[in-house]
Amino acid sequence: MSAVLRTSRDLPAADAYDVWIALAGARPQLDTGRRLAGLADRLEAAYLQIRPVWWELGRALGADPGAEIARAPTAAVFGSDFGIMLAWDRIAQSLASEEPRYLMVCDDPWLFRQLATRPGIAAGRPPALWPRQLVLGLRGWLVRARVAALMARTALALRRQRSAMPSAAATILVYAHPASSTEGGDAYFGLLMREMPDLKRVLHVDATLSDVRGLAGDERTVGVHAWGDPLTALGLLFRRWWPRQNHGRGPYGWLVRRAAAMENGGGGPAMTHWQIHCQERWLQDTRPAVIAWPWENHAWERALCRAARRAGVRTVGYQHTVIGPHQINYSTASNPDGLDSIPDAIVADGPAYARELAAWGIPADRLSIGGAFRFKRHQAVVHDPAGPVFVPLSANRDTARQQLEAARRIAASGRHVLVKDHPMYPMTVAEEPRLTSTDVPLTEQKVLSTVLYSTGTSGLEAVLMGLPAVRLQLEDRIAVDVLPEGIKVPVATLETVAEAVATLPARPAVRWEEVLAPVDMSVWRRLLEPQATPAPAPGPSIRCAS
Repeated sequence: MSAVLRTSRDLPAADAYDVWIALAGARPQLDTGRRLAGLADRLEAAYLQIRPVWWELGRALGADPGAEIARAPTAAVFGSDFGIMLAWDRIAQSLASEEPRYLMVCDDPWLFRQLATRPGIAAGRPPALWPRQLVLGLRGWLVRARVAALMARTALALRRQRSAMPSAAATILVYAHPASSTEGGDAYFGLLMREMPDLKRVLHVDATLSDVRGLAGDERTVGVHAWGDPLTALGLLFRRWWPRQNHGRGPYGWLVRRAAAMENGGGGPAMTHWQIHCQERWLQDTRPAVIAWPWENHAWERALCRAARRAGVRTVGYQHTVIGPHQINYSTASNPDGLDSIPDAIVADGPAYARELAAWGIPADRLSIGGAFRFKRHQAVVHDPAGPVFVPLSANRDTARQQLEAARRIAASGRHVLVKDHPMYPMTVAEEPRLTSTDVPLTEQKVLSTVLYSTGTSGLEAVLMGLPAVRLQLEDRIAVDVLPEGIKVPVATLETVAEAVATLPARPAVRWEEVLAPVDMSVWRRLLEPQATPAPAPGPSIRCAS
């Protein structure tokens, strides 16, 4: 056996292995000199390798009754860590066939049992499973009880809004966002409502009662909660995802069981079911002429496409943000019903991302370019090699904590660092010598040397503004790469970040129009006018990426 599998509490003697690796965030107290180097690179490489595996499993899992409320079957990168678990499994199998002798330390009870089934791995005593199952089970009941009560209350409070939504209207269906307003502005669709006065807005169930009431002041916005049945809301207490037993016994069985336990330990499946329930009743009641929404190919969106097709309602999905090699949920490969759960038309925000969508299975006759509502051309920030390093924190708290640690290490090396927290997920940033918290976003900074990002759109903004950028890689999760095919920036880990920033990476020469496009209102009017034809007009030539 070339690999030994143990928990942090059951470590072997030092002479039983040559190199050790910590999996899934384990933190053993071992000699750091014998730790496997380059783990972040290995994790990302494995993550790219398992994409076909996740797509195939997603198709199989998604074909099960009841799977429409789960995230793992859709390859939802930000909603499920199933892909990361698959990547750890890939790494472990690779190390088991290599020399020298490896010690793998894993404290996750499901992943440990998964790896113990692999050839070439000598496993010790597995970590107890029942405490995690118990905690997740109890947490799931508590979260679902809160969700059920809150959704029932919201449905009752908003039910009168149904009369405010006319039939056969062109509609955008959007998430709640603090940047949306009652003056015709929407965080996802810019000033489209101002340009099209007859356009209506429906808010996703993530909108709170105060969100809906605040935006309803424009007399064009309602919450989809209004169509929900309060009794159905109370039934969310029992709404969970149960994969079929054959999936739990297959070659990735322990990871499937883990994915179900993790999702059922929160309110995700219940909220997805509620969104599907509300949107189907809304469709049947009002029969909109056309619906457009910020499309990411999630479970509720697939259900929306199917329900809209049954109701004779046209659908337009807007690729509103960024896509990179890690955001594989945009691919059609995990859809069990193929294009039946894809919008009739998909509008990309620019040529680079349109090529990625085409490469991932979106037919050319459904794909056009309508421009970027969310990305504006900004005046370039002055680049000064001696200027501050800008660190925009991720929406993910664990990622943001590691970014803060990276910022501290850069500051300790003598550089001035500006840390900007996420607007929707703020964190307390303790200032230190040469480390300063700022409320000024990247696009409004005056002088910078480098942008150190991990997830989110700041990396793309930096590149388009002509600033050097470095992506912080992580050793326990994927720092989602948002840059399109052909645009690369240096990467660094916590151990190498100070040096990476000190070397001042080259400023990328990327033209804004090569990536994004200005908003073309003629495309949007053509797609959203009630008499529009289902298929989009041909946009700029789109060549599939290799």
